[in-house]
Amino acid sequence: MNRRLAQGFRPDGTAAVVALGANLGERAATLDAALADIAALPLTGGVRAAEPVESVAVRLSGPDATAPRYLNTVAIVHTRLAPSVLLAALHEIEARHGRVRAERWGDRTLDLDLIAYGGVTSADPELMLPHPRAAERDFVLDPWLTLDADAVLTGQGPVRELRDRLRAGA
Repeated sequence: MNRRLAQGFRPDGTAAVVALGANLGERAATLDAALADIAALPLTGGVRAAEPVESVAVRLSGPDATAPRYLNTVAIVHTRLAPSVLLAALHEIEARHGRVRAERWGDRTLDLDLIAYGGVTSADPELMLPHPRAAERDFVLDPWLTLDADAVLTGQGPVRELRDRLRAGA
């Protein structure tokens, strides 16, 4: 997988954190294609992505070891798009890759979540920032830390501390 898409790009705009996941189809190829789609968005560049990690599917009822496993990564994207416009673009990319929103937390060909957008906070149900469950997901925190060891999740604290608390079961 091509993790570094930002060759020669000087970061401009706001740093946004996007989590990518897939548990159906050609997961790695889908993540690569989605990263390329994100990098091609207008007013967007400097996309850097972590190496992917596998994780168990999480359902509303909790982890489901019988479901297909997810391949997850996190990308840091520099953009001048407004957060709502970026989120709409992410939803369009999901749809182009066969994402069907039939079941909440169901299996999917591609899931793109806007985790953080600079220090912006939003309680709007259509655009919650930072993502309300980011601090509970090791498959978000671990890859994020490989890209930015000093990352901070606005309103929650340093990502490293959040990850350590999660590992400790606190």
